[in-house]
Amino acid sequence: MSDGELAQAHKGKAPIADVFWSFLKIGGSAFGGSTQAMMHREVVERRQWVDDEAFLAGLAIAQVLPGANPVNLALYMGMKARGGLGAIVAVTAMIIPAFCIIMLMGFAYRQYSGLPITHFVLGGVAAVGIGATLAVGAKVTSKLPREIWTYAIGLAVFVAVGVLRWPMLYVVAVAVPLSIGIAWLGAREAK
Repeated sequence: MSDGELAQAHKGKAPIADVFWSFLKIGGSAFGGSTQAMMHREVVERRQWVDDEAFLAGLAIAQVLPGANPVNLALYMGMKARGGLGAIVAVTAMIIPAFCIIMLMGFAYRQYSGLPITHFVLGGVAAVGIGATLAVGAKVTSKLPREIWTYAIGLAVFVAVGVLRWPMLYVVAVAVPLSIGIAWLGAREAK
């Protein structure tokens, strides 16, 4: 059975307790960009609730919608794993530990922000988040179709947002219809 077939067999049937504990673990142990990496590992590789294609679609949707990307992604993955109830449970489980950790870190930062070590610790956490984001990006990107347009649009979005600092909303408003149009034309030519 292929990964896609296995994910389809599990679709919407995940035990609600598994959804809760999986997203509680992700919410309590993932920082910054590492949330996407941990979620991919949990829902695609470990639990096989979705395949890589569905994860990538959810990631794209989560980044386009307003709100926190990890919460949006948890909502999408919870929905895929167990429907509406799964979405509610996944989001709640993601938020509970994050809320508690943020409260504790805020208190600690208020108490220890004057110490030089505090800034080194925060810099280290940021580096881990960036590294995890790049790792999941490389892993998921390796599964995309090997077409020049895929790379061209990805590079254009990176330059527009990351280098030129253009607003994400405008870049997405252009890149999404362009990507859909190119994919549609490619599928039409393939027939």
